[in-house]
Amino acid sequence: MIAAHHPAIQSSVLALNRHYMAVHILPVPRAFCLLYKGAAEVISVEGGVYQSYDFDDWLESGLLRRELGEEPVDGDWIRTVNFEIQVPRIVRLLRYDRLPRNAVKFNRRNIFLRDENCCQYCGRRLGMHKLSLDHVMPKSRGGPTNWENIVCCCLDCNVRKGGRTPHEAGMKLMKIPLKPAHNPLLFHHLGSRKYESWQAFLSD
Repeated sequence: MIAAHHPAIQSSVLALNRHYMAVHILPVPRAFCLLYKGAAEVISVEGGVYQSYDFDDWLESGLLRRELGEEPVDGDWIRTVNFEIQVPRIVRLLRYDRLPRNAVKFNRRNIFLRDENCCQYCGRRLGMHKLSLDHVMPKSRGGPTNWENIVCCCLDCNVRKGGRTPHEAGMKLMKIPLKPAHNPLLFHHLGSRKYESWQAFLSD
């Protein structure tokens, strides 16, 4: 049993389909459940070479690397009642043939991720509680609610802009808002060194 409060439980695992195409981001408990049931295998990048492991082999190899002092500095470990096991970064779903979904959900979280929690008018990066969403072309004037017309905006800039266009308010957008080609959460994780192994599976 994995302790729910363990920091490593907050990590994410990239799931590939059977054809090595990225399809999901899994929470750690779900990834381990699939591994233990034999529905997935670990894909590990080692010296530029991809190695695959089932649950038992992954457990053994991780403990061996730790014993030899070769474990990655950014590795996460989970302690269970009976053993410790390294959290994998990538798993391959052995019986999953579906292709990646091209549709990116239009929602508040993904807009904040696309804009990196940065106000698109003043450039300040703030916590979500200090940010809102703004219609570039005001909704009252027919502006649509879509990827190309909604941006992350701080509360001060939102008040300043009001029901005007950026030009009318003397404000300038940091960048043109566009629909992301991929789930923004994937690329948000790539900012961390521990997820750099995902890059090979997220190329256009």
